[in-house]
Amino acid sequence: MTQAEQLVKAEDGAADTHHGHVHGSTKALVVGALGVVFGDIGTSPLYAMQTALGAVTHHGRLPSEGDVLGVVSLIIWALILIVAVKYVALVLRADNEGEGGILSLLSLVHPPNPKEMVPMVVFLGICGAALLFGDGAITPAISVLSAMEGLGVVDSHLTTFVLPLTVVVLVGLFAIQHRGTGAIGRLFGPIMALWFAVLAGFGLYHLAQRPDILMAFNPLSAEHLLVHAPGVAFAVFGAVFLALTGAEALYADMGHFGAGPIRRAWFIIVFPALLLNYLGQGALLLDKPEAVDNPFYRLAPDWAMVPLVILATLATVIASQALISGVFSMTRQAITLRLLPRMSIVPTSRKSYGQIYVGVVNWLLMTMTLVIVLGFRHSEALAAAYGIAVSATMLITTVLLRRVMRDLWNWPALPTNLMMGLFAAVDLAFLVANSTKLLEGGWLPLAIGGFIAFLMVAWRKGSAIVQVMLSEGGVSFADFMRRVDETVVHRLPGTAVFVTRTADRVSPMLVHHVTHNRVLHEHVILLTLVPTKRPRVPAGERLSVEQVGNGFWRVTVRIGFMQRPDVPTVMRGLARLGLAFCREEVTYYISHERLVRRERGSALSGPIWTAYHLMQRLGLRASDYFHLPPEQVMEVGFRLEV
Repeated sequence: MTQAEQLVKAEDGAADTHHGHVHGSTKALVVGALGVVFGDIGTSPLYAMQTALGAVTHHGRLPSEGDVLGVVSLIIWALILIVAVKYVALVLRADNEGEGGILSLLSLVHPPNPKEMVPMVVFLGICGAALLFGDGAITPAISVLSAMEGLGVVDSHLTTFVLPLTVVVLVGLFAIQHRGTGAIGRLFGPIMALWFAVLAGFGLYHLAQRPDILMAFNPLSAEHLLVHAPGVAFAVFGAVFLALTGAEALYADMGHFGAGPIRRAWFIIVFPALLLNYLGQGALLLDKPEAVDNPFYRLAPDWAMVPLVILATLATVIASQALISGVFSMTRQAITLRLLPRMSIVPTSRKSYGQIYVGVVNWLLMTMTLVIVLGFRHSEALAAAYGIAVSATMLITTVLLRRVMRDLWNWPALPTNLMMGLFAAVDLAFLVANSTKLLEGGWLPLAIGGFIAFLMVAWRKGSAIVQVMLSEGGVSFADFMRRVDETVVHRLPGTAVFVTRTADRVSPMLVHHVTHNRVLHEHVILLTLVPTKRPRVPAGERLSVEQVGNGFWRVTVRIGFMQRPDVPTVMRGLARLGLAFCREEVTYYISHERLVRRERGSALSGPIWTAYHLMQRLGLRASDYFHLPPEQVMEVGFRLEV
């Protein structure tokens, strides 16, 4: 028997176009990052200051000068410490071959193992990802709702139209998702550039009227809130966190633009614009404390109110779009990492690999978002549900980042622990502060995230157990090859491809087929797709081919968690390698396990079994997920007790 490890540069077509590497001029990438990466954090001035001061003035009193300076100071230093230092300076260094996001960070510290259950570090990553799914439903709701509430500032009689118009905008937003962001994406950057210019302009105007607001840069300005009124300070601390929402997007969208353009966009455009606007809102409130009802829109003169509402609506829609697209990308990562069942993933661009559409997720997000809007009705009420999910995700990111710094970057223990301890303390303080809003709405993202985390854990555990059982139910190559000639009556012309999940043994599917049908094709390929911790595996490293004799070939395909499994493309690559029979008539064999739970001694508890079995039945069929031509597919079914 001869063995040969051969690598092939296979044609990948649309599935592998633009491997996530960043192309284009720095200026274009910076503008593009404005439209995608910073949409969420860029629209926080719409509600962050209003909500934070609302915590101070909840008894109906107007904010004092000390209240305004304290809140603005907390916002400024939160942006500096958490966004500028933690995310922009440190987290963006955790480059997983150009990709970012919490699941990408998880794959850096814990390589995927299909036979492993759910260790603690994986559970933390699951919780962070699940909370971001919940955030994907809440962000469009609060963003669009807060923008539409500007109508009430224009004319109080228009308040009745806020809710219906919010629903119309959200339905339209989700309805066009299947078209992709390619056509309208080019508009996002310039619109957000205009948005940040407006933020800076209005803020600078009011800052010039009351330059004493610059005292907020002194962290001691927040002393009376943090020391003299700790009860109020705790509530304000949770509200101030709203100014940081969207910080996770800086890391999650790194693969689209690269760390360099994101850093440039932050320090040159976004950060100065946000600082000026928050300072401007503070300056306005020093002069007119009664503007606390909506300090953002009160920045604008009457003639600019309607255009500002329109621009704010466009900006919030863009912010929502960015998070929806992020949830699509995270869904694909979760599927490849075997945290969710297979789903239909539709590419929406021939040039950008990252632009995809996941129909099931889209309509579920729309349903949850509309229920949230109709249930909470006001952005201020919804703000209570917003911070807890993001703060928990940020804390999990800090924990995983520490593992990366120690295990991959080999940073010294003492400075690493001190630095991450500081960030963890701040993240934990934000989380605890936001947890006080649990009964006011903070339960919502925890409920959504908890349910999704349960589904991920159930799928992970169920898949691991099934994988172990399939491996144990198979036989070794040596034993199987010795029995082939005795068992098989006839070899048919053509090629058979058995897509299996067992790379080290002959799968029960093939054993079952040979035992019952007693025929085999002249050429047999045992094909296994192996997920890796890398976002994308280069074409030259993707295929391993081994000839095992008697017409059998073992092919292992290594794929990244951002790549689409496409078996026909693999076959074309094998043909280019020299396996000419791969161009002939090919029949694909897919296993179809009928799962049955043992009455006694089942490895899955009742709730885990119910969730896993339901997802297994509703998940996308393997033939569709691997993009196999339906007329060339044969399914081999057998019973499997778990």
